[in-house]
Amino acid sequence: MKYVVGVDLGTSAVKILLVDKQGNVVKSVSKPYPLIQEKTGYSEQNPQDWVDQTTSGLVDLLKDFDGDVNDIEGISFSGQMHGLVLLDGDNEVLRPAILWNDTRTTLQCQQIYDVVGEKRLLEITKNPALEGFTLPKILWVKQFEPEIFSQAKTFVLPKDYLRYKLTGQLQMEYSDAAGTLLLDVSNKEWSTELCDLLELDSSLCPPLIGSHEEVGTVTAEFAAASGLSPSMRVFAGGADNACGAIGAGILEDGKTLCSIGTSGVVLSYEASEDKDFGGKVHYFNHGAPDAFYTMGVTLAAGYSLTWFKETFAPDESFDSLLAEIGTVPAGSNGLLFTPYLVGERTPHADAAIRASFIGMDSSHRRKDFARAVLEGITFSLNESIEIFRQNGKKIDTIVSIGGGALNEDWLQMQADIFNANIVRLTSEQGPGMGAAMLAAYGCGWFDSLKACADAFLQEDKQFQPNEEAAAVYKKMFAVYQEIYGQTKELNQKLLEFRK
Repeated sequence: MKYVVGVDLGTSAVKILLVDKQGNVVKSVSKPYPLIQEKTGYSEQNPQDWVDQTTSGLVDLLKDFDGDVNDIEGISFSGQMHGLVLLDGDNEVLRPAILWNDTRTTLQCQQIYDVVGEKRLLEITKNPALEGFTLPKILWVKQFEPEIFSQAKTFVLPKDYLRYKLTGQLQMEYSDAAGTLLLDVSNKEWSTELCDLLELDSSLCPPLIGSHEEVGTVTAEFAAASGLSPSMRVFAGGADNACGAIGAGILEDGKTLCSIGTSGVVLSYEASEDKDFGGKVHYFNHGAPDAFYTMGVTLAAGYSLTWFKETFAPDESFDSLLAEIGTVPAGSNGLLFTPYLVGERTPHADAAIRASFIGMDSSHRRKDFARAVLEGITFSLNESIEIFRQNGKKIDTIVSIGGGALNEDWLQMQADIFNANIVRLTSEQGPGMGAAMLAAYGCGWFDSLKACADAFLQEDKQFQPNEEAAAVYKKMFAVYQEIYGQTKELNQKLLEFRK
């Protein structure tokens, strides 16, 4: 039996999968690491923690492995996007990594618009300047830590640094590079124009490589520490959302993904780079060869539900909290929730907006609020789907993964609000499976990623829209869309009272 390993380097933990040739997960291991949050809005990690915990996780993965370690043919990676890892001339880390959810760079985003222009930035990168992206972080370090920046010779993203520690080879692949705001997405090359305008040396940008491409083998040092074979082939991997899409089979036109974790993502496959969404949704290079994907983001998707549980039902399970939502009619008896707990991304890039419950009266019970939270999260995700549809995309089938796929009432709600068939997979492993599939494809097990998906992924159940509920939600979604505009100014006024 032959195997591959998929490593998903997340924000809170690394998850490692051992996968066989039939796509079965033989074993999985998860190892946590901490966030460093020194000030409000700051979010950093020590890259050495990623390396140490991945090494520890691989040791655990192989502890009871009864096969020959040489039968594990390849390894690939998925990783949290946008995080800045600055390296010196010896490829040593200069400072803690600044992560995707760090929001200190509002002034740098404005600087990018002032120097480059919003229109030109969209033409080159297909994306607006947002605090989460890598380029504003580079400019922040340049401005506020000049002594560190003067030592910087290159930068990479989190999983690229981890891969470097396995192989001694330093590259960045396209799906992560697309999230830096320095890549010419259409031409798949670093933008020297942006580097010149922002007075950055283009040599900071590392060599580019395809997600499925082989970058080398495991070094003798890392093999000794982890238990891997030094002959194991290492493949570049992809950004977490690209790998999540691969792991859900989003590999041809018409395929769309809804992933609900802490944040929520709606992602749709694009065969070319020539669509123009005007920066309303993200447009990135896919982990599949010569493909792209569009993506909308809800910042507090699953987080909204977690907040609600921890605040109002801290001693109960999620199953208990949601047990009665099926008895509440579509529309939660006139109660609406907007999931803006930490601001919003799509379609409102607004760090100051905050959440609301609208329409409360004395008849509402906890089950109404619980259902309203799920509906509000799903309405927010539907805003991205509406943008796709308004730009001519046909979306009739959506693969749902993450926390949103764990509750059948919520899956039916997604079918009704999205007005599309919702597919749940038999075994959903998220970005880690996408990383394993990149390794399987790279090892030559399949002649395409789609063939790999056909072999690895099985459909468990479909949920079709209920005509009556879909009609209710269509009306209510129009009301939901008014709330942002109606509460934006109020939230601005409330800013001074937040502690």
